[in-house]
Amino acid sequence: MAHDHPHSLRDTGARVLRTEGDAVRALADALPADFERAAEAVLATKGRVILSGIGKSGLIARKISATFASTGTPSAFVHAAEASHGDLGMVTPDDLTILISNSGETSELRDIVAYVARFSIPMVAISKMPESTLMRAADFRLLLPEAEEACSLRMAPTTSTTLTLALGDALAVAVMERRGFLPEHFRTFHPGGKLGAELMKVSQLMHGAEALPLVSPDTPMAETLIVMSEKSFGIAGIVADGVLVGVISDGDLRRNITRLTDQDAGAVATRNPRTIGPDLLAAEALAMMSENKITALFVVDADARPIGIIHLHDCLRAGLA
Repeated sequence: MAHDHPHSLRDTGARVLRTEGDAVRALADALPADFERAAEAVLATKGRVILSGIGKSGLIARKISATFASTGTPSAFVHAAEASHGDLGMVTPDDLTILISNSGETSELRDIVAYVARFSIPMVAISKMPESTLMRAADFRLLLPEAEEACSLRMAPTTSTTLTLALGDALAVAVMERRGFLPEHFRTFHPGGKLGAELMKVSQLMHGAEALPLVSPDTPMAETLIVMSEKSFGIAGIVADGVLVGVISDGDLRRNITRLTDQDAGAVATRNPRTIGPDLLAAEALAMMSENKITALFVVDADARPIGIIHLHDCLRAGLA
């Protein structure tokens, strides 16, 4: 049986995104009154933040829990139905619960609501129904604004789940920023993949002091070339009184090729070389090398003393490119 389709797939997709985007903007302009109090309660929690829900709300709860956990707030998801069959034991008096139900009348949440009330466990509720059973039982009420579902039937959870997810992200990030969560903390929870590589520090990839191709300013270039060949980084560092004062690169060798063997290292070197600190991100080292068209950087301490060297290939092997 043929059906007429007055709107293209592209038009429908754009309409859905506009509908959900408008709803998120409306939520941003009118955050729930209890938002700050809920965030403070999360910060004060000694145990974990427990998320629970059923169906689509359960899926959103899982994601919010994962966001909390990855940004420095211990968290776990408890399936609302499984909670009634023993998983309530996962919830302790030191925890805080965030229960999600669009209607606020989800029957599967009744046992966990009763449990947290019995043991005086703080509860945050997310719902669009202010007078629902769930919202009346909650200590902190995160009320979702009235918004049409994006599907043409106005029935499938679309806008409502997007709003819930966005509100959960807002709560997790607000808590994260208040905690002073830093990139190095983030990397602790994300050691694998591209993200883990991008959060590596220079100190994690650099070669140590034993690998450094270092010479003094008065070292003859014949000896300097031997050091460069042995260390295999394509550069040599010029050190005076323990401080890095210059670098000899392949470019310096080419520029001085006609009189190279008659000179010492100090005369050939480029002074005030580009360097990087050990606590900076390796991604910054890669960006510096790419921008300046060089293949290696000396790593120096606060007194400009060389403590390591990082090569372009080290960054590539770590998956930074």
